[in-house]
Amino acid sequence: MAIQLSPHDRARLRWRARRGLLENDLILTRFLDAHEETLTDVDVALLTELLEATDNELMDYLLGRKEPEGDLATPAMLDLIKRLREV
Repeated sequence: MAIQLSPHDRARLRWRARRGLLENDLILTRFLDAHEETLTDVDVALLTELLEATDNELMDYLLGRKEPEGDLATPAMLDLIKRLREV
């Protein structure tokens, strides 16, 4: 099943990426600055799902201190987190 997102969904992503922890803000902003135009709808959906994590969980994922578990531990999500860690 293909994911189809509206331009509004994509625009909301940058707003949702604003976090309470500066470290998360810096990583997410750098990632979006570098890759926003080339993100697929699947990437946007995964990133939106990842942003449901608390600030501390997200920081642990982005810094490699913790790997996602359960429903978040999909190959696509792990690939997205790897790309986020590379910025």
